[in-house]
Amino acid sequence: MRVADPAPSATGPAARAAGLSAALGGTPLLTDATLTLTPGRITAITGPSGAGKTTLLRALAGALPPGARVTAGSLTVLGHDILALPAEELRRIRRHELAFVGQDPGSGLNPRMRVDRLIGETAPRRRRTPVTDLLRAVRLPTDEGLAHRRAASLSGGQQRRVALARALARRPAILLLDEPTAGLDAALRDDIADLLRDLADRDAIAIALTSHDPDFVARCADDALALWPDRPVTTPVTPVPVPVPVPAPVSAPVPARAPDLAATATTGPEPVVEVKALDARVGTGRNRHQVLAGLDLALRPGTLTGITGPSGCGKTTLLRTLAGLHRPEGGDITLGGEPLAASYRRRTRDQRRRIQLVPQNPLGALNPAHTVGATLTRPLKLHFARPADRCGARVAELLTAVGLTPDHAARYPHELSGGQRQRVSIARALAAEPDVLLCDEVTSALDADTADDIMELLHGLRADQGLAVVLVSHDLSLLSAHADLLLALDGAAGAPLTGHRAAPSPVPG
Repeated sequence: MRVADPAPSATGPAARAAGLSAALGGTPLLTDATLTLTPGRITAITGPSGAGKTTLLRALAGALPPGARVTAGSLTVLGHDILALPAEELRRIRRHELAFVGQDPGSGLNPRMRVDRLIGETAPRRRRTPVTDLLRAVRLPTDEGLAHRRAASLSGGQQRRVALARALARRPAILLLDEPTAGLDAALRDDIADLLRDLADRDAIAIALTSHDPDFVARCADDALALWPDRPVTTPVTPVPVPVPVPAPVSAPVPARAPDLAATATTGPEPVVEVKALDARVGTGRNRHQVLAGLDLALRPGTLTGITGPSGCGKTTLLRTLAGLHRPEGGDITLGGEPLAASYRRRTRDQRRRIQLVPQNPLGALNPAHTVGATLTRPLKLHFARPADRCGARVAELLTAVGLTPDHAARYPHELSGGQRQRVSIARALAAEPDVLLCDEVTSALDADTADDIMELLHGLRADQGLAVVLVSHDLSLLSAHADLLLALDGAAGAPLTGHRAAPSPVPG
């Protein structure tokens, strides 16, 4: 691994923030941030959820949240006061010299455009854009028709890499990445780290990224800016090779905790949801391919089932199928012993209430025109007929439960950090008081302490209310610590998946 030379480049900084603070109304978004972006160097921005990491990146892109303003300090990007630029000049810089990939990149991909057009439209010379080379660069397959698929048929990890390829296609001077490895497995995380390191060294790009992953930061960053509510501190990073253990793929649901839980997991209460011989495909036409084949799964009250596997193997498809948002090719799903319709539109209101999905990208799932309070009030009115004027106390309880304050009820999604939006999404699902909670990478954008708080919340709900939780995650240590059963989907990204029908067996070690 490369050990960075701390001396600045002779070309001078690409961007510089000095004592930068920003606020929205009376709410601080960023406090006293100081950093320098230099061509050929990578700066990682770390810190707890809500500390201002995304706000700092958005400021560098000249795109503070609506209504936000700088309250102190200065910011210069490519020789300009980027927050004071005329709209036309700002568009020119974003088009040709600066690229930003947000925390929810899938929400920024046009659902009607194919991958090759999505990548080509950002390039200076569209007809001469090496789309295949860019797909290879971000570790996406080039021989499975992915370039001709649309965003809806891609996994969250694949969408994230397509967004990165779009950013690279314009050959920017500055590349801004918000949690670029969220939702990616360890091997892909390391590939992306090596790709960014190569880009910075070879093309002299100044890169700034946010991350909660210390291994990723150690692998690729030259400097780290630690943001906290009070005072950020910048320190040089001395990268050290960190071996990441990757267990061999498992082909069956297996207990993720001690072996003595196996009997409870397999012979305990009757399943609240049971899946038999489930088959599922994604894509359309010639690009349609199988991701789930002959899958059996039982979700029992009070248990947490962890699902892991490489990007594109069908994890999110499985959750969406259980929620009635993706129609399977075959198989049966029952809820409480009763057959469950494949489409949520054909399910009763109570069946929809009992199975709730927390998606991987909350920004695309939260209505930007509704406050957090209105978002949480809706399921209370819909499922429990509570008058709006009697929902305030319950909304406050839900926000407190997921680590937010009752004051967040007055905010809109764009006024929240990525981690805060994720917690609002969890609170909305819990407002329906479900029997089954489907969580798609809900901790990937959270710092370690907040992730632990969320897992403790889910543990309490499982113990007190018998909630059955399904958690998709690439964090094997988190799954090992909290899951009762582990389902490892072993299909390669985009490849057909074999069935998982073997009897449970203990995980070694």
